[in-house]
Amino acid sequence: DGLPLAIELAAARLRMLTPRQIADRLDDRFRLLTSGSRTVLPRQQTLRAVVDWSWDLLDEDERDVLGRLSVFAGGCDLAAAEAVCGPAALDALGSLVDKSLVVATPVTDRSDGDGMRYRLLETVAEYAGERLDEAGTRPAAARAHLTYYRELARTTDPLLRGPQQLAAIERLEREYENLRTALRHAVAERDEQEALCLALSLVWYWQMRDLRVEARNWFAEVMALGPDPFTEPVRPARPLWERCTSAPPPMTGEVLAEARRGVHLAHLACMDTELDAWQNPASQRKLRVIADTYEPGMPQTCSSPGLLWFFAVMLTGDMTRLREIMDATLRTCRDTPGYEWELAGGLQMRAQMLANRTDWAGDALRDADESLEIYRRLGDAWGMAEALSGRAEARERVGEYELAAEDYRAAARHAERLGAHAQVDILDARLGSVLLEAGAYEEGERILRDVIERTRGTGHNGAMPAARLFLAGRLGTTGRTAEAGEQLRLLREEFSIAHFVVFDAFILAAEAWIATLEGRHEECLAKVRRSLERAEDPLATAIAPHMRSAYLTVAAMAMARLGDRRLAEDGARCL
Repeated sequence: DGLPLAIELAAARLRMLTPRQIADRLDDRFRLLTSGSRTVLPRQQTLRAVVDWSWDLLDEDERDVLGRLSVFAGGCDLAAAEAVCGPAALDALGSLVDKSLVVATPVTDRSDGDGMRYRLLETVAEYAGERLDEAGTRPAAARAHLTYYRELARTTDPLLRGPQQLAAIERLEREYENLRTALRHAVAERDEQEALCLALSLVWYWQMRDLRVEARNWFAEVMALGPDPFTEPVRPARPLWERCTSAPPPMTGEVLAEARRGVHLAHLACMDTELDAWQNPASQRKLRVIADTYEPGMPQTCSSPGLLWFFAVMLTGDMTRLREIMDATLRTCRDTPGYEWELAGGLQMRAQMLANRTDWAGDALRDADESLEIYRRLGDAWGMAEALSGRAEARERVGEYELAAEDYRAAARHAERLGAHAQVDILDARLGSVLLEAGAYEEGERILRDVIERTRGTGHNGAMPAARLFLAGRLGTTGRTAEAGEQLRLLREEFSIAHFVVFDAFILAAEAWIATLEGRHEECLAKVRRSLERAEDPLATAIAPHMRSAYLTVAAMAMARLGDRRLAEDGARCL
């Protein structure tokens, strides 16, 4: 806090404690800082005494407002203060600022213009919180705080999908500690309705900011407050046109049922850092139950979190049904007024699937172009980045590498403006790869190395494994096999789901390729066998149906180099 008396009292403690010991005890500052000089006034001998003295000088309104301000985390604006502290807030705040008990800081808001933000020093906040408890008014203040920030999240969420996107992101970032505090209070009070509404209102923000691990923990907490909607026997979902967060709580009927399903689906989607957890029989059974809860084309499955049902179906490996679902979703979006954003998202998803599955009929470029046009019309920069990325993937698959690079660069610019750093990392990794394909070797390798450096130690970041794999490929083709092998070793060490069946097969095949380049052909064949075994998994077959041909190509290389005619013939059959 920088309080002169607190510093002086802490310095007096240096006769018996080290600075580290003092710092470790500052959470109990009122007991720690009690060793002032006996020659000064009593109010200056302990930290509590000086704050007591300041408190005694306040009138009733000032004390009430100061106590209620202690429920905020990270400060608040005037509207929030008035909502939590009542009508006396405006005058009391001015007086408390004059008395240096509240710190006022000017801020600029893209949507609301200039204003002031108010916060308490830690010492004052701790003391005011104690007084709030003594007065018995904490429950009312905490409830008002929860209500205000639930509504802030609920009404800001739709703005994340249009021209006010950046302002909405900044608002949620500025109030994020208060949003956490509100959600923590709802969970602690076991208020399922409030927790559902607040968590569902933050789903898209958490997605945009790549806060999957934190989001998963919150969803688990909220899920524990109510029944599991996917416990058998499961009641099938009924069509629901309104969003669960379209109105404040309480929720009833199908809206409440869908809200419960929504947090479970959101939790499932955040499990992409632990995909192997869904490979056991019990989890697969649960996925099939989830997949059977909805019918293709239901309105609530056109937007998040209902759209995340798609993820559950994908994990079952039923790609035929997945295609049926995507097509039905797009039909619903086209037939429903006001579903333009949902249509753009569905087109972007189908474009990416079409780009990666040659067995699906369709035009990935056409879908990506239509998605991009809708996002542009809506003013959604995040969506434009995703649509450009989808178009770039489609262009990669047909060998249009220079055009793909242009799209990846444009997508990264949109993401950069939004501060979506994880998205930028992934786009840059794809850009580095496509530049290598286009023959811009030096630039492509430099970008991949830069992505790896930026994402070091973040094994959940999808950019790191992609960048390491792409770089290992470049290193292998240029004779730097030892460094390529080291990249793959680090990938296994750092990537939290490297052992997941699909990724394990990819990495095994890359390791096999490096082994045969270094003359370790028997080792190469052993790794190819393992990768082919992994590729037989239903989910691996569904996600990457053509990767087995790449693995057989690596095997053919090794067989041809072993000097055995029969093995060479086997290698030819592999090709």
